[in-house]
Amino acid sequence: MTKSELISRIAELNPHLYLRDIEKIVETFFEEITKALANGDRVELRGFGAFSVKERDARIGRNPRTGEKVEVDAKRLPFFKTGKALRDRLNEE
Repeated sequence: MTKSELISRIAELNPHLYLRDIEKIVETFFEEITKALANGDRVELRGFGAFSVKERDARIGRNPRTGEKVEVDAKRLPFFKTGKALRDRLNEE
């Protein structure tokens, strides 16, 4: 599902809301999660999952094409861990 599909689905379920308001809500939601992660905070949505940031140390990597050693800088990566309710829902039979 894309962001525009999400907005359309919310609009279908809430015909009393204006499309521009729904777009603003969805955009604000993602913006706030992004800001929190950029600050190193954890974002937990009960029943859905938790977003956090993992730190990767600098290391020496290898160029797969040439085999040459390359330095890889330290970086921060987003990480998502599913919540129990979501895992259970996905594994229903």
